[in-house]
Parts: sequence; C-alpha cells; structure tokens
Amino acid sequence: MSLNHSSNVFADSAPTNTSRFQVNVISEVPQGSTAANDNTDPPHYEETSFGDETQNRLTISFRPGNRECYDNFLQIGETAKADASFHTYDSHTNTYYLQTFGHNTVDAVPKIEYYRNTGSVSGPKVNRPSLLEIHEQLAKNVTVTPGSAEWVANGDGMPGDEQTENKEEDKAGAVKFGWVKGVLVRCMLNIWGVMLFIRLSWIVGEAGIGLAVIIIGLSVVVTTLTGISMSAICTNGVVRGGGAYYLISRSLGPEFGGSIGLIFAFANAVAVAMYVVGFAETVVDLLKESDSMMVDPTNDIRIIGSITVVILLGISVAGMEWEAKAQVILLIILLIAIANFFIGTVIPSNNEKKSRGFFNYQASIFAENFGPSFTKGESFFSVFAIFFPAATGILAGANISGDLEDPQDAIPRGTMLAILITTVAYIAVAICVAACVVRDATGSMNDTIISAVSCNGSAACGLGYDFSRCHHEQCQYGLMNNFQVMSMVSGFGPLITAGIFSATLSSALASLVSAPKVFQALCKDNIFKGLQFFAKGYGKNNEPLRGYILTFVIAMAFILIAELNTIAPIISNFFLASYALINFSCFHASYAKSPGWRPAYGIYNMWVSLFGAILCCAVMFVINWWAAVITYVIELFLYIYVTYKKPDVNWGSSTQALSYVSALDNALELTTVEDHVKNFRPQCIVLTGGPMTRPALLDITHAFTKNSGLCICCEVFVGPRKLCVKEMNSGMAKKQAWLIKNKIKAFYAAVAADCFRDGVRSLLQASGLGRMKPNTLVIGYKKNWRKAPLSEIENYVGIIHDAFDFEIGVVIVRISQGFDISQVLQVQDELEKLEQERLSLEATIKDNEGGEGSGGLRGLFKKAGKLNVTKPTPKKDGNVNAIQSMHVGEFNQKLVEASTQFKKKQGKGTIDVWWLFDDGGLTLLIPYILTLRKKWKDCKLRIYVGGKINRIEEEKIAMASLLSKFRIKFADIHIIGDINVKPNKESWKVFEEMIEPYRLHESCKDLTTAEKLKRETPWKITDAELETVKEKSHRQVRLNELLQEHSRAANLIVLSLPVARKGSISDLLYMTWLEMLTKNLPPVLLVRGNHKSVLTFYS
Repeated sequence: MSLNHSSNVFADSAPTNTSRFQVNVISEVPQGSTAANDNTDPPHYEETSFGDETQNRLTISFRPGNRECYDNFLQIGETAKADASFHTYDSHTNTYYLQTFGHNTVDAVPKIEYYRNTGSVSGPKVNRPSLLEIHEQLAKNVTVTPGSAEWVANGDGMPGDEQTENKEEDKAGAVKFGWVKGVLVRCMLNIWGVMLFIRLSWIVGEAGIGLAVIIIGLSVVVTTLTGISMSAICTNGVVRGGGAYYLISRSLGPEFGGSIGLIFAFANAVAVAMYVVGFAETVVDLLKESDSMMVDPTNDIRIIGSITVVILLGISVAGMEWEAKAQVILLIILLIAIANFFIGTVIPSNNEKKSRGFFNYQASIFAENFGPSFTKGESFFSVFAIFFPAATGILAGANISGDLEDPQDAIPRGTMLAILITTVAYIAVAICVAACVVRDATGSMNDTIISAVSCNGSAACGLGYDFSRCHHEQCQYGLMNNFQVMSMVSGFGPLITAGIFSATLSSALASLVSAPKVFQALCKDNIFKGLQFFAKGYGKNNEPLRGYILTFVIAMAFILIAELNTIAPIISNFFLASYALINFSCFHASYAKSPGWRPAYGIYNMWVSLFGAILCCAVMFVINWWAAVITYVIELFLYIYVTYKKPDVNWGSSTQALSYVSALDNALELTTVEDHVKNFRPQCIVLTGGPMTRPALLDITHAFTKNSGLCICCEVFVGPRKLCVKEMNSGMAKKQAWLIKNKIKAFYAAVAADCFRDGVRSLLQASGLGRMKPNTLVIGYKKNWRKAPLSEIENYVGIIHDAFDFEIGVVIVRISQGFDISQVLQVQDELEKLEQERLSLEATIKDNEGGEGSGGLRGLFKKAGKLNVTKPTPKKDGNVNAIQSMHVGEFNQKLVEASTQFKKKQGKGTIDVWWLFDDGGLTLLIPYILTLRKKWKDCKLRIYVGGKINRIEEEKIAMASLLSKFRIKFADIHIIGDINVKPNKESWKVFEEMIEPYRLHESCKDLTTAEKLKRETPWKITDAELETVKEKSHRQVRLNELLQEHSRAANLIVLSLPVARKGSISDLLYMTWLEMLTKNLPPVLLVRGNHKSVLTFYS
C-alpha cells in the first residue's frame, strides 16, 4: 500500500476503486444508534476521543460498495486486532475502532511497545519512526509491509503480539504468584518467627506491657517506614527479579546495589542455618524429654539440621509452586497455633497452671505487669535488641519479585498488610499473656495461702498464691523464667510446638529461596566478574540451581560450626543495612528531583524516608555496636571495589540525577562569582576533529587542562546539512565514549556548517556554560598548506582572526609528523575486519571438517582466496610495489609513534619558553602547568626573552625578579639581544623560494596589468606588502635561526605567536612566517593570550 500525501485521500471515489476506504463520520455514538447507514459527506476535519472505550468509540461508515474495499484493506496489511487497530463489525454498537485518526501516516500513536527495553521479557520492543523519517520528505512508492517502519508507525506492531506472548507464557507454564501467596503469606511467616512463641512473654515480663508495646511499636515504625519507601520505589517502574538488591541498585546505582546485594544474599544464606538450628534445638529438647537422644545435644542439632536443610533444598529445587504450597501449609499451622493460644487464655486454669503463674485474665495481674521490672543487666535497649529481629522479614516477598505476576502492586499491598496483621498479633499476644500470667511463679501447688495470712500485696497473693520466695531464689516459672509460657497457656500444648516448627521452617524456606534469587540477579548484572557462573537459570521459572547449591553449602557449613550466637547480630545488621539503604534510596530519588521519579504509591515523604534510614542505622548500633561496625566496614570495602571496577551499566540511578542537579547548581552558583586572575585556568577548544584522529593534539592539550581546566574536543562537519547532521549525531556518543575509555577528561562537541570557518566561529561563540566558557583555541599546524586549496588556507588563518576578535587566546601546535592519523585508523579497521572474517572462516572450516568429502568446502576455500587468507607469494616484478608499501608502512609507523609521543613520560630535559611578547602571561602559564604533570615533572623551564645587548644583565635580573614574584621556578634565563639582526643569506633564500609561488610581482609590470592581476588574484602577496613588513619577515627567519641554535635539543618549545594584522598581512605570507618560524624543530607551541593578565603576584 503506497502512502499518498495528496489532500483528497479520503475524498469520494467510485465504488470500483478498491484501494481506498471511506471514513464518513468520526464521532461519539451512543449504544444503540445506527451510524452504519449514514451516507453524509465526510467533514474536512478529524475528531478523536481518548475517553473510555465503552463510551467513546470511533465510528466508520461505508458508502455503497466500500465495505468490500475495507476488507481488502485489512487483507493487505492492517490486520484487525483487539484494542489496537480496527475491530471487526460490532453488531451491538455498529462501531469500529480507528487507530491512526482515519488516514495513513508514518507518525505513530502512543504504544507500550515503544517504551520497552531491548530484550524485555514482557514483550518485544518496537522502534518508533525516527524524527528524521517523519520530518524528511517521504520517498515515493513506499510500501507498507509488516515489520516496516510504516507498519510499526501506525501502532499496529505484529498482529496479536499480546495474545501470542500470553500463549507462550501459558505454554511455558511459568509459575507467577499474586500478592497473597507471593508476598502476604511469605512476609507473615517470616515476621512471625520463633520470637512470638518463646521470647515475647519474657520481653513483656522484663519491659512490662507499656514498654513492650512501645518496643513493638518502635520496631514496627522501622519496618513500616521501610515498607513505605520500598512501595514507592516498587511503583516507580517495572520491578524485575532481585528483590532488595534490584531496588537499591536501580535507585542508587551499582556501587551501593552491588555491595548490599552481596552481603544481603550472604545474610539470607546464613539465616537458613540460623532458622534450621532453631528448629533442631526444639526437636532436641523434645528428644531430651522422651530420653531419646541420638549422640549428644550438639551433634544431634547438627544431624537434625543437616537432614532438615536437605529436605528444604529438595522442596526449593522442585520448583516455586511446591515451595509456595509448603508455605501455605506452614501458615495454616501457624495460624492454628496462634488461635490455640488465644483460646487457652479463656479456658479456666487448673491448680497446676496456677502454681506456674497462669490465672486467666485478671485486672490485678494486668496492673502489676504494666510497668517494667528489668532484671540485672537488662534495659530497654537490650530488650529492644532481642525483640527487633522478630519484626524483620518484610523483604521476603520482594526477594522473589521476579516470580510475581505484578510486583508493582503485589509488593506494596502484601508487605504493608503483612506488617499490619503481624503487628496486631504481636501486640495482642503481648497484652493477653501479660494479663494472664504473673512474672514469677514457683510451680509448687503447696505455695497457696489461707485467707487468715496477711498478703504481701502481689497479684498472685491476692489470688491465693505466695511466690515471695522467688525474690530470693531462682524460680522456673512465670513470664520472667519460663520460655514455654505460651505452650502452658494454650488450649493444646503440642500445637504451640507445631507453631514453632512452622515458624522456623517457613523462615528457613523463605531465606533458602531468597538468597539464590537475589544472588542470581546480582550475578546477571555482572558487577562482580568472578560470580558470572551463578547467573545461569534452569527450567520454566529460570530457577538458580547453582545458587541453591551454593546457599545449601553455606547453610550446611554454619550448621556444622554450630556457633551462631556470634554470627546472629551481624546477620541482623546486614538486614538492617538493607532497610537503611532502601529508605535512603527513596529519599535520594526524591531529593534528586528527577522527572523520572513518579511513584504510583503516593503515601511517602522524602524526609520521613531519611528519618527511617537514620533510625535503621541507630538500631544497628543499639542491637550490637561491633556488628554494626563490621557491617559498615564490609559494605564500604565492597563499595570501593565496585567503584574501582566501574561496571559498564547505566540504570538511570538517582545518583546520576543528583550529580546533574549538583553540577547545574554549581554552574549557576559560579555565574554569580566574578572572574579573578588568581583563578584563571586555560579552558580550551581543541580542533581535533574526531578525538581519535588527532590524539597527540589532544594529549598535549589535556596535559595542561586535566583536573584544572575545561577541554572541549571539537569537530566541524562540512557539506550537505542533511548528511552532515546524520553523521554527526551517529558519532556523538561513540566519540565521547572514546574519551572516557581513554581516561581523557574532556567533552566532545560537533557542529554542522557550510564551511569550516563558520563552524569554528559557532563553536567559539556558543561552547561552554556560564563561567565555564573556553578562553583558548588550540589547533594543529596546517602542515600541508602549500598544497591545500586557497579556501582552506583562508579558513585556517580566518579562525585565528576570529579567535582574536572574540578575545580568545590561540595555541598552534606543530610536531614533525603531523597530527592526523585517520588513514592509519582506517587501515587498522580494515585489517580488523579481515581478521574477524578470517577467524570466522577458520571456525566454519573447522566445524565442517567432519562433513562428507571435501566438495562441501570448495566454496569456503574460494572465499578464503578472495579474502587473501593464504599468504601471497611475492613476485619478481612486484619489487617497486613492495618498496612503496615498505615506505608507506615506515611512514605510518613513524606517524603512529609521533601520535603517542605526549602520552609517554618525558625524560630529563627542558621546556624552552620564548616569551617574546607580553600576552598577559599565557605563554608562561601553560609551560608552568606542564611541569606540574607527572609526565613532564623532570623537565626544567628555560626562559628566553628579547632585550638590548648593552643591558643583558639588568634585564636578566629584572626577569628573574618578575618570575620569582610569580612563584614560577626556572632553570635559566637567557636574554636574546640579536633578534633584530638580519638572517643569514641561506635562510633568507629559503624564505624567498618558499614565498615565490605566491608573489604578485606587480612592480615589474605596467600599472594596468598590475591592477588586473590584483583583481584576479587578490590572495597573492604584493611587493608593497613585502616591503612594508620586511622587518617582521626578517624577524621570523632570524628567530628560527636562534631556535635552531638554542633550543634544538629541547623537549618542547613554547613560543610567542606572531599576530597578523587584519587587512595588512595576507594569509599566505602569514603561513610562510609560521612555516619559517617553526621548521626543523622539536614540538612547538605557538601561544598568544588575549592580552588580559593570567598571572599575578598579589595574594
């Protein structure tokens, strides 16, 4: 189908025309209206409603005979698709969907496929038409075919993409969980740990009801703030697998994410051992009661723990579906155990339970237990440190984010609801157990008292029991002494034991699943190169089997060590460090004010998130200060390591956003500060073209701008604007990346212009930002000026004039071999391509070695002959070509060596500064900065200035005084008194021979002929001009003689650049001056500042 730009695309046409369909009315049609029979003329405008699909529909009606045309239209490319293009006829509403406003266009309507990442698992990425395709003139006879830009542009994509994707997912059978089974269940199981059953009663006994509720509340504040921050981050874009690691790394970058991801995965792996050992200890206690010990308590724990881990590993490896079923079963057991406790509190207590301190709900017991009663060595913070790990586990759902159907919805909803439910349960259990059980009880039914005996005022005394001897000796029962209070209170004790088993096993199972998932995500990002082996996944759910094995090995190791009391505080702090970074991520993203920070979860505040981060850090030190220090040291080490390695990833982190904001603020703040001579630094525009094509020019400039000034590598694209802009845009990122890869602190900028001079003029005026604007132009010497077209010479000299017009200093750099190595790079690229083709061919030949006979390889050997894979035999008559090739190779080798000369460390030598004219001090400042660099620090400054022969000593003293005031160290000062002496005849003859082709010689011709020649060749050098500037010409030639005499062995010569007065010095004469001045010398920098002081001796 060809695209047509004519204005009558939708005009009336004969019914026989089958290449058009008729759009009659585009309007909002209520349900039940009959628009299909409307034959009115189409309007000259289009209306489109973006409202609800069920209420605002686009109606297409057909003229007689045009329904068939519409069907033909669908068959030749625009396939009907639900909710994406044209729908088939709707018998209820008589309406059709019209996607691109009723006419053919390359422009695209908004569509999700345009915004996906390449390789997205949620669907294919489709490239929208580029601005160039829409903006440029449309080529004739463009056919719309599936997969073409126009097909994509109309928003249709591939027919049935979404349906195909869903079918593939169904076929693959990948298990995805909703928010209940995937997040809520896991978080509740992880938060309800062993602490609920065997430690909560002791915490209430120590802290009392009031402080116990505060402890629970403070813990919940930490987890709730973290949950809110996590919800905000989760709803700010699609969440992939990796849980806390993914959230932190995509928010704060790979440095924070990589460091916390590794220790978080390790913490989960060790947590498996902790929970399994807790389960094994409970089993061993039961074995002790029944006198069924296998070996001894320690080895029994190891045996039971090892068996348990193997069983849990089998469940995990069997698949996430089995693991989820096991979690649901464990949750049911846990809920039954909790309900069993509440039922037990209302069952009337018997004498045995009363003697152990359980009296059902009593107001006197509630009042007595409301205040704290800390035993020796305990305090609010120590009790808080024991309880807080019970509140953790809120990341259990987020850790399997890759296995959730909709992580953005499931993680916030499931996590926050789990925090609410578990908090209510903790507080309810704490209050109920404290209202029923006294702090101390003897367990002896003989400790009853009769009413005649005076009571000591305790709640137990009022209820008929005297437990006063517990003040003098250790009792075994009551909140303070018995960890099995909940089992005693419950209606059926074994159910509490089942609850303990459920809590420990569920937490162990969750950690066993979380650790490999987080570790796999970390390894996939390849932040730690040596861990790439563990990135591979298996099966329909991409299960990290290698990660499971690693987690199993770590868990087994710690179970066998059986010294978990020492490692437990560090693990708790690892989790807290993750919480702190999640909170800080939310704060940082908000503080960076990036437009990309748009979380759908709006119940958050950046300062609250910051408070949550600080609170997490404080809790780390409250729990265990040395464990907190160890955590920070490990995290800092990993952070430094990742920062040093600089992984090649770009996740659009808030760190990047904040860097931009900081740079912008600093740049704006800098504009309010007036320039001062003490803060002057060379800020250079370097006309390198592509930075890789003139590396030596860039290196010498970078040597005096690195870490001190601005350096912008500039390229001017000359030619047809369309082609230039396309070439320029395509190479911008590549060339900036080359600078970064080669550790050159510079920017790359390019312009497209009709001529070179216009482009440079634009760069000189528009480059930079605020105070960070270039003040120096650096260019390479035009070595081929005598062979170059006159327009190039005019442009070259013209940009020097333009720089002076803009009050910008100029530095011209000359080296013997020249700067441009673009031809060498081109040859290298060709050789690399040939080498790649050769290797590919050899690999193909090797793969086909086992094929039938050799006939199948003939084509390959023919290709090898074309690629010159075999070494060519030299021929006798090819000697001339061989010699030429050798010379070219030698020249290229010298050029390559010259291009790297400023990368090498300069040995002991001198930088000779010929400060002939005062330009403000730039001629002196640049070589001084060079001597501060590591590569040039062994070079000493020698200063050469002009002076009078009869005042050499006085002027030398004066110059030494000036340099000492400038605090510039120098090795020697030379006063040159014979600069104005005429050059010798040989040197002058060379100058005259050089200038001869460009002279007009008008004095040898009659006036008419001379005037005619001036008009025809205005660029030539007149005799009058030569005579006027004869002394200046003498000076340039004489300076070369002096340079040859004094500075022939210098490492670098820095020389005042002569200025050509506009309108007085022709371009060719100026180039001759520069040629004579710098020929046959070491590397030369011709420098001319803008005649504003860049040096000062004032403090």
